[in-house]
Amino acid sequence: MKLSIVQFTPVFGDTQENCRRLRSYAEQIDADIIVFPELCTTGYFFQSKEEARLYAEARDGASLDCFRSIAEEHNAMVIGGFVESSDERTYNAAAIVMPGQPLYVYRKTHLFYKERYCFDEGDTGFFVVSHHRCDARVGTMICYDWRFPESARVLALKGADVIACPSNLITNVWHIAMPARALENKVYVAVPNRAGSEQRGSQGEQVRFTGCSVIYDYYGAVMAQASDEDDEILTVEIHPEATRDKSFNPLNDIFRDRRPAIYNM
Repeated sequence: MKLSIVQFTPVFGDTQENCRRLRSYAEQIDADIIVFPELCTTGYFFQSKEEARLYAEARDGASLDCFRSIAEEHNAMVIGGFVESSDERTYNAAAIVMPGQPLYVYRKTHLFYKERYCFDEGDTGFFVVSHHRCDARVGTMICYDWRFPESARVLALKGADVIACPSNLITNVWHIAMPARALENKVYVAVPNRAGSEQRGSQGEQVRFTGCSVIYDYYGAVMAQASDEDDEILTVEIHPEATRDKSFNPLNDIFRDRRPAIYNM
């Protein structure tokens, strides 16, 4: 099966234009799983919860309509980041959309930097979704979740073959840890990052995003990687069933060898 990720630079606050461009990129893709970056329909650097709420959407909003239309057109699983509004709360969220299937939404567990002033902490926990027509199980985390090994480990223990990590990364240290998440769990890891920069707030603080979106195989090797600046589409062929045997020699299995009782704090 094929997995695609899209490195995408949104226009801050212009959901309509961002969705139009996402659809345009999707027209160039032939894949079973398509993953877009974190907050790809709005941009990232909100300054307050009040501002984030201006762009927050219920599950019948424009962002979800965009993801649904792409999923239906391509008969694909589509994962993409948006600002979710639910019960007076505002979340940095990712939708997991498939034709004819229930909508799944993951809410970011670990909030980075000024996100704590803009979003509520995610309450969905980590979960795995089966592809609607391929033998593949996909788990989702968002950006800063990567810094916590527990995020990927929980998804792998729940059966993920692929971990999708929609991101707006601003450091380069993730290149050290993200392949380790693939290796230590024997899963594919797909990281669609964004490029460009945003300058916001009264002091004109700027955040610059690092691009270099990447797909790692289940040994942590790079399968495909984007540049640091341009919008790009990366597509690879994956074999999800190969991730399910967690052994790496006749005597060792990375899950069977775990000793959780020893790990208690």
